[in-house]
Amino acid sequence: MTIILNGAPSQTSATTVSELLDELGLADKPVIVEHNQVALLKTEHQSASITENDQLEVITLAAGG
Repeated sequence: MTIILNGAPSQTSATTVSELLDELGLADKPVIVEHNQVALLKTEHQSASITENDQLEVITLAAGG
């Protein structure tokens, strides 16, 4: 299916945010996810369903100086 990921069309077979993060190699990374303009808690990633044309923003967090 096609979703909008960080502003660009993207193909995915993921059906949940958690599966999408696995696909992107970000499952174990600190991230912030916005799904259709709603920020999700990490505990919601498993239950948040993705459907055709959903908009997702995934921001990775990095520490450093």
